[in-house]
Amino acid sequence: METSEDMSAQMDASIKAAQKAGLIPMDAPMGKPRRKKGISPTQRTLAELRKRGYLAAVVERWNPHAMCRQDLFGLIDVIGLREGETIAVQTTTGSNVADRVQKIADSDKVGLIRKAGWRVVIHGWRKNAEGRWTLREVDCS
Repeated sequence: METSEDMSAQMDASIKAAQKAGLIPMDAPMGKPRRKKGISPTQRTLAELRKRGYLAAVVERWNPHAMCRQDLFGLIDVIGLREGETIAVQTTTGSNVADRVQKIADSDKVGLIRKAGWRVVIHGWRKNAEGRWTLREVDCS
């Protein structure tokens, strides 16, 4: 039985032979072209909080078993700290802000988070008419 390593080696040999025979240009890209990835809403929020003077960190994690991202307490993506203040942020695209407001309103944990003195906000990111990213911040405290 052939392993994926054997199959990969055979494919590489076939491509090299086709290039040598002039069937494929030597500089032809192989495989799928990679899409250029932009900056995520989470990364934009980190930059914004740091610009405002917060010590900020991502607290959502990738769960490889469930194959999904899991937010802290089911609703927090980023935490920001500065003297006398803690801010819990749910980040999203501009079109999903209403869904996130509902998610926070439905959470059984948000009351305790508020009692701890944390501000709970949603950062919705979208491009404006000029193609620049703009932030819509909704306070859910």
